[in-house]
Amino acid sequence: MSSDHVQPAGRFAGAAEGPSGRAQAPSARAEAPSGRAEVESGRAEMPSARAEGPSGRAEAPSGRVEVPSVSAETPFLELLARGASADAYEQPVLLARAEGRPAEWIDALQRAKPLALRVRAELEGRRRREAELSALFETAHDLAGLRDLDAVLQAIVQRARSLLGTDVAYLSLNDPERGDTYMRVTEGSVAARFQQLRLGMGEGLGGLVAQTARPYVTDDYFKDDRFQHTLTIDAGVRDEGLVAILGVPLTLGHHVIGVLFAADRRARVFEREQIALLGSFAALAAAAIDTANLLAETRSALAGLERANEIIQDRSGVIERASEVHDRLAELVLRGGGVHDVAAAVSEILDGTVEFAEATAAPAVALEASRADGHAVRHEDDWIAAVAAGGELLGALVLRGHPGLDPVDQRTLERAAMVTSLLLLARRSAAEAEQRVRGELLDDLLDARDRDPRLLRERAARLDADLDAVHVVLAARLEDGAADADQEADARRRLAAAASHLAATRHGLAAARDGGTVLLLPLGPGDTATDLARTAARQLGTAVHAPVTVGASAPAEDLSTRPDTVATAYAEARRCLDALGLLGRSGDGAAAEDFGFLGLLLAGDRDIPGFVDRTIGDVVAYDRRRGTELVRTLDAYFACGMSPARTKDELHVHVNTVAQRLERVGRLLGDDWQSPARVLEIQLALRLHRLSAPARH
Repeated sequence: MSSDHVQPAGRFAGAAEGPSGRAQAPSARAEAPSGRAEVESGRAEMPSARAEGPSGRAEAPSGRVEVPSVSAETPFLELLARGASADAYEQPVLLARAEGRPAEWIDALQRAKPLALRVRAELEGRRRREAELSALFETAHDLAGLRDLDAVLQAIVQRARSLLGTDVAYLSLNDPERGDTYMRVTEGSVAARFQQLRLGMGEGLGGLVAQTARPYVTDDYFKDDRFQHTLTIDAGVRDEGLVAILGVPLTLGHHVIGVLFAADRRARVFEREQIALLGSFAALAAAAIDTANLLAETRSALAGLERANEIIQDRSGVIERASEVHDRLAELVLRGGGVHDVAAAVSEILDGTVEFAEATAAPAVALEASRADGHAVRHEDDWIAAVAAGGELLGALVLRGHPGLDPVDQRTLERAAMVTSLLLLARRSAAEAEQRVRGELLDDLLDARDRDPRLLRERAARLDADLDAVHVVLAARLEDGAADADQEADARRRLAAAASHLAATRHGLAAARDGGTVLLLPLGPGDTATDLARTAARQLGTAVHAPVTVGASAPAEDLSTRPDTVATAYAEARRCLDALGLLGRSGDGAAAEDFGFLGLLLAGDRDIPGFVDRTIGDVVAYDRRRGTELVRTLDAYFACGMSPARTKDELHVHVNTVAQRLERVGRLLGDDWQSPARVLEIQLALRLHRLSAPARH
C-alpha cells in the first residue's frame, strides 16, 4: 500500500502478516477516542519512529504498524478553511470512491459531510449577521452625527438594498397636510412615474403596512388581493417592473409615519431574517426623522430665547433712536431730500448699512412678504422693507448685516420705507410725461416715420438713451386673464407703467403695442438677450403681481441709420413670445437661442448637426466606441411611454438590462434628462439623428 493511502478512523492502517499471508489482528480490539485500535491484552505501545519494511509499509522495529493521524473530517476542514462552495463538499466522497477506498472510510466521510455543511451554514450565517450588524452600526453612527436628514435616509435605503440583494429599495413618508403618502428616497429606481408617486392613505401594500403597523410581503404584487390596488399605484409599479415587494413600517410611538420597502423585479420569497433586518433599518430611519424634528424645534426655541434677550438689553437705547429718526425723516421731507438721503439717515440711526434697491434686485420672497404684511421681513442676515405705492412695488429698503433687529428699530425701517414711497410718488407725475415721450420715440422707430438719424439721436439723448449702442427688443405680454374688459384694461395700464419704469432705469425705451408692451433696452457687458428677457419677465411680473411673458430679439445695431432694424427685431421678439405660449412657459423670458431646434426656426438658422450633438452627442459617441445600443434603447423607451417594463418587451431583453442602460444614459446626459423640457429636446434630437443617419454613412 502506498504511504499516502488513508484508512478510516477506528482501524489499523497495516497489520503484521501471518504465515498464511493474511493480515493478523490481535485477538481482541477496542477503539480508543483517538481513533486508533488498541489491543485489550498483550498490547504494545506504538513506536514514535517508523521503519520501511520489505513490503514498503511503515513498520515498527517489533513488526507493529503505526495508525495514520488523518481522520474523515480532515478534507472537510480544509474546505471550510478555504471557504469552498457547498457543491465542493461532495468531492471527498467522490474521490474516495474513485480511488477504491474501503467502505468504512467512505461511510465515515458521508457521516462527516452533513456536519461540515452545518458548520459551513453556521459560519455563513454569522458572516451575514456580522455584515448586517456592521451596516446597522454604521447607520446608527450616521444618526448620532446627524447633519443632513436626506443623506442619512439615503444611506439607510442604500444599505438595505445592498444587504437584502434587491433590485430596488425605497422609503415613503406620510404627509399629514395633504393626507397622503409620497416617495422620499429611492435607490435603484429608473421609472420617473414610480419615483413621483403619491398614494392615498390605505392604498397599495404600503397602505396595508401603515394600517396594521406590521410588515407585509408579497411574492407577486399584481396577484395579491390582500390590499387595495389603484390604477395610479399599479401603473407606477408596472413601469418599474416590480414583482416581489417587502414593506415594513416606520413608527414613532404608536404612529406610523412611513414605510420602508425592498423590492425585486422577479418572484422572490423574503426570509424571516431579511424581514427583521429591514425592520431594524426602518427603526433607524424613524429615529433619524424624529431626531431631525427635535433638532429643528430646539433651534427654533433657542432663536426665540436669544431674540427676547436682545430686546430686553437694547430697549432703552432703541427708544431714543426712535425719537431721533422721527425728527430726521421729517426734516428730510421738508427740505425735499431724495431716496438715497433717507437711506443714509437711517443707516446712521440704526448703526448699519441701509440701501435702496429696485424691486428686481431685492429677494423676491421676502419683498412680497413685506408688501403683503406691511412690515419689514428678515432675509438671512438682512432686513427687507417694501417700498410700495398702492398695489405697485417701487423697490425696497434693505438693512444689511443686522440680523438682531429690535422691534422699535424694525418700525423705524418701516417708517423710512413709507417716507421713501412718498418721495417716489412725488416724482411720479414728472416721470409720466417723460414716459410718454419715450413711448413716442419707440413708436417712431417701430414705424420708421422719422428717418433722420441726427434727429433720432438727439431725441434719444434727451431721454438718456444711446441709439448707437447695441440693443435688444423685448415683447412683453400679461398672462393673467382678466374677468372683464375694465379689469383687462387696468392690467394693461399697470404693465405699461411698469415697463416704462424699467426702461427709464435702464436707459431704454418702452411703449404699449399689440395688446402688450414693447421695450428697447441696451445690452450691457456680459449680458445676453436671454438675460434681459428673464430679468424683464421677473421685474414686470413682480411689479404687476401677475405672470408676464417676455420674448427677446437677437442683439440689434445701427438703430438710427437703418429704420427697419427695430421693426424686424420686434417681429422676432413676437415670434419668441408666441413660442413661449405654445410651449406652456407663461411667465418666463427667452430668446431664440433658448429654444433648441425650435429656436433655429425662430431665428432663421439651420444647425441640425450641432443641435443633435449638443443634445445626445455623448450617447451617440458612447455607442460608437463601445458597440452598445443606448440610442436604440432611448428610442424604445420613449416609444413605450417611458415604461421600463414595456421597453424590455419591445427590445426583447430583461428589465434589469433596460434599467442598467437607462442608468448609463442618465450619467451621460445628466440627472434631469427625464424632465419634460429635456425629454422634448432629446426626442427631437433622436428623430433628427435617425433622419440624418444615412447621410453619415
